Amino acid sequence: MTIACALAATAFSGLRAQSIARIWNEQNLAAIRIDFPNPPVHARNLFHTSVAMWDAWAAYDATAVGYLHRESATAADIAAARREAVSYAAYRVLAHRYALSVNAATSLAALEAQMTTLGYSPAITTATGTSPAAVGNRVAATVLAFAASDQSNESINYTDPTYAPVNSPLILALPGTQISDPNRWQPLAFEFRVTQNGLIADEVQTFIGSHWGAVRPFGMNLAEGETVYFDPGSPPYIGTSTDAEFKSGNVNVLEFSAKLDPANGDMIDISPAARGNNTLGQNDGTGRALNPVTQSAYAPNIVPHGDFGRVIAEFWADGPDSETPPGHWNTLANEVADHPEFERRFEGTGPELDPLEWDVKVYFAINAAVHDVAVAVWGCKERYDYVRPISSLRYMGSKGQSTDSGGTSYHAHGLPLIDDLIEVATSSSLSSGGRHFGTANAQVGDILIFAWGGEPTDPQTQFTGTKWIRAIDWLPYQRDTFVTPAFAGYVSGHSGFSRAAAEVLTRITGSEYFPGGMGTFTAAKDQFLQFELGPSVDVVLQWATYYDAADEAGISRLYGGIHVPADDGPGRIIGSQCGIAAWDLAEKYFDGSILQERPQLNVAPDPSGGFRLTWDTNRGLFYELQTSDTVNGTFTGSGAARALNASDETTVQTDTLDKAVFYRVIRSDAAGD
Repeated sequence: MTIACALAATAFSGLRAQSIARIWNEQNLAAIRIDFPNPPVHARNLFHTSVAMWDAWAAYDATAVGYLHRESATAADIAAARREAVSYAAYRVLAHRYALSVNAATSLAALEAQMTTLGYSPAITTATGTSPAAVGNRVAATVLAFAASDQSNESINYTDPTYAPVNSPLILALPGTQISDPNRWQPLAFEFRVTQNGLIADEVQTFIGSHWGAVRPFGMNLAEGETVYFDPGSPPYIGTSTDAEFKSGNVNVLEFSAKLDPANGDMIDISPAARGNNTLGQNDGTGRALNPVTQSAYAPNIVPHGDFGRVIAEFWADGPDSETPPGHWNTLANEVADHPEFERRFEGTGPELDPLEWDVKVYFAINAAVHDVAVAVWGCKERYDYVRPISSLRYMGSKGQSTDSGGTSYHAHGLPLIDDLIEVATSSSLSSGGRHFGTANAQVGDILIFAWGGEPTDPQTQFTGTKWIRAIDWLPYQRDTFVTPAFAGYVSGHSGFSRAAAEVLTRITGSEYFPGGMGTFTAAKDQFLQFELGPSVDVVLQWATYYDAADEAGISRLYGGIHVPADDGPGRIIGSQCGIAAWDLAEKYFDGSILQERPQLNVAPDPSGGFRLTWDTNRGLFYELQTSDTVNGTFTGSGAARALNASDETTVQTDTLDKAVFYRVIRSDAAGD
């Protein structure tokens, strides 16, 4: 489906002319929408395509520095040359990457058609000479060569042959679950499985991206001994000192599920006056008094809570057009730039940039950030291999209740009893007129929960609402053929991707606020929802700031039953760290200051008896270790090498030295920088 996203109440006709970078970004998003949903892979593709476009643009600029490819190009018509070089660079990267797509033929045909429409021949593959096409082809070759060794396992279609789940699959056709370790991730087994964007998938889930924590990042560094970037530490575990937090988080998911009924009379104000303005990692905000642009109060926006919960669960699920969360934030960034009140002023000041310069900088920074989120978050997912609510809630429900040790169905790993939410079925409650009467398949002693009742028979004309069901039958608010993503829960990728993008948008625009002081999205009555009929009224999502939108993306996963709060908050914090670090580094390529940083050489004893030389590097730049017999003598080396990591080192054995040797590290001009 195609959903238009209007970012302010102000109506406008037509869009600004799109830059060549925007055209290729839209092609990238289109390719994502018909490929297998793999957030880390698509974040990587968005980043490397953005690098290619940035490096091609920067080749024609006297100040900017390319991230991987650096040359000084010139042309009689710089604007035309940039459009051509950017096109060849983006086309080559996209064509290479989406040759692996499940819909490769469609995507490759679209990319080739785009080149032809622009007046460029895909058949021009030369990387020799000064033509813009050659510049673009050289850039693409550099980007693809650098990425080939980044440990993404692209050569084996991004699979990880080293990972195996500790738990056998949860068979969705059966109630409950059989699980060996209730704190660990459990794959799901379907009778028929379909991805969010309608592609048929294997019946049993395979952990997507279990190796991604080892992929080369952009702006993150590991300290000695660290294995996970921005490691938040362990999540809560059942049966441990954090048992109460584990249970509370799962109860919180049920509380959200119990709200997913538009007919229950529960109304909520979703305007920026009532929601948002949270502390990082929390949901403690109470909104904002005034729109800083209009200096007027935000008007109330009262809707059924059940409609709001269902709408945000679907809107943020994978992007309204299934472009995965990294792609979704590219879409939002594009719509910010399209707003008639928006001015493309770098960090909110100075002269307005032309659309191409704005776009290549936005894409470079925002996609560097979401790429780093994928590395950091998926590193956590593999490190902690944490259970999803579909498994934990069914497991606890099958064990019983953990509140009354002398009562019916007690078990220490059971669900806590809460009136009107989690109860034990009794003979009287199941009898005619009882509060649990009619609960499907319920027997005395079963743990019953009041929650969303599952996908209706005809989602186009029916909605289920909430009702009493057995805990062992619970499903999150998702399609029956999808249920939960195929990777561990801790931490939330949506929370991380969204906050990182919000950090970049805030910095590059110079304001945390959407243009006009408010961004909006309208979910039309009885048209927007796909999992069931709804919403029952038009629901206009509203966000004052990029941070508010990001926080809503995070909490939407609780309404959707995909994550517990312990996944969400740390995910937002990691996203903030990734976004800020990516922006701080990207700025140095924008203003050229990256080339002013001199490597610092450090010397330390080595356990072998020699000494170890270490020096910091910037990935993608070239460095050379050189030696000399005297401190003021001529230093020579064996050649410069491109830095692949954030530091480099070598060990020198002192017993091989028969005289004094002096060492230095220089950043080399091997790549023309």
